[in-house]
Amino acid sequence: MESYFKLKENGTNVKTEVLAGITTFMTMAYILIINPAILSAAGMDSGAVFTATAVSAVIGTVIMGLYAKLPFAQAPGMGLNAFFAFTIVKQMGYSFEFALTAVFLEGIIFILLTVFNVREAIVDSIPMNIKRAISVGIGLFIAFIGLDNAKIVLHQEHSTILQLGDVTSGTALLAIIGILITGVLLAKNIRGALLIGIVVTTVIGIPMGITKIPNGIMSVPPSLKPILFKLEFHNIFTFDMFIALFTLLFMDMFDTVGTLVGVATKANMLDKDGKVPRIKKALFADAIATTVGACIGTSTVSTFVESASGVAEGGRTGLTALSTAGMFLIALFFAPLFTIIPSPATTPALILVGLFMMEPIKDIDLVDFTEAIPAFFTIIMMPLAYSISDGIVFGIIAYIFLKALTGRAKEVTIPTCLVGVLFILKFFI
Repeated sequence: MESYFKLKENGTNVKTEVLAGITTFMTMAYILIINPAILSAAGMDSGAVFTATAVSAVIGTVIMGLYAKLPFAQAPGMGLNAFFAFTIVKQMGYSFEFALTAVFLEGIIFILLTVFNVREAIVDSIPMNIKRAISVGIGLFIAFIGLDNAKIVLHQEHSTILQLGDVTSGTALLAIIGILITGVLLAKNIRGALLIGIVVTTVIGIPMGITKIPNGIMSVPPSLKPILFKLEFHNIFTFDMFIALFTLLFMDMFDTVGTLVGVATKANMLDKDGKVPRIKKALFADAIATTVGACIGTSTVSTFVESASGVAEGGRTGLTALSTAGMFLIALFFAPLFTIIPSPATTPALILVGLFMMEPIKDIDLVDFTEAIPAFFTIIMMPLAYSISDGIVFGIIAYIFLKALTGRAKEVTIPTCLVGVLFILKFFI
């Protein structure tokens, strides 16, 4: 392991990597419940989707760990699964087989784009200040996810944008207790503070009636048969397929790019040119996992922002990803055990990782407004638009126009301009 992952060179060890991988899994295990719930709305068998979710997560994360040797985890992405079920199937009126075909085509296109270095060029086109801002924006974004999951903050329709929830409710109170416990562990520099915080908060939730104890801890993985290889190709040249495919490509492209750049920035993994190491191999992971995932019956697989929790625990190599993949594999047979973790128990980890992700803000140029304003848009739009990709969109477009209108257009590279044009087209298609 030392020779393959170069643990000492990366300032880590096996214990740290495994602990980091388990922590990442704990913060994203909710996908095993949420993804089947969302895709079942599209008429898919919930049990089969559970198995497909876990298997696709294992495939993508193993490739990330062994091939790219990076500490990032993958699984069917949130937002992408909602677009699959509620837009393609419910709104557009197509079958889930049509939607799976769109995901399959997306995976194939991503493989081709990765082979020809198109996706790598897009990552490299992002200015350094915006790369730093992506890390900060992701920090606010995942902290907001945690606060929202625990109902500490609420979105009220026809009212204020956000408002404070009932902090005396069991859910919010358990999350607050967890934040305090995890905060104390971090302050005392206790190794594995985030994971310990999740476990302790889950246990405290038992007498509060929030953590539900299952009848058993083992289960047989449901069969994939109802959704396996359910692809249809007679609609692939329709305009609706183009719209579905373009949207999936755009959402996944920049969510994945944003997560890779943001988490790598926080982990100080960018090289001297500001590039993510082995980015091409990392992009292959989600492209292959998405293609295989469509075949076995799930929505687009992408790199999870919760990978930041493992990085915060010291994960720096592919061994972290392998540990996360191992947990997903175990979860296939011990689903009841892992699905008892209530969302308030993961809230402390998400919020405090949000704090860790803020660190690169100190390196952002806040004096030059052609740099500061795009960075600010990147940061603020991620939590407010509830989208990593939208934050990048606003940041890049602001960067291009501010540089051009202040006589500094030469500072904008051609790849950055091309990405900006793509972003603008996104609003009209």
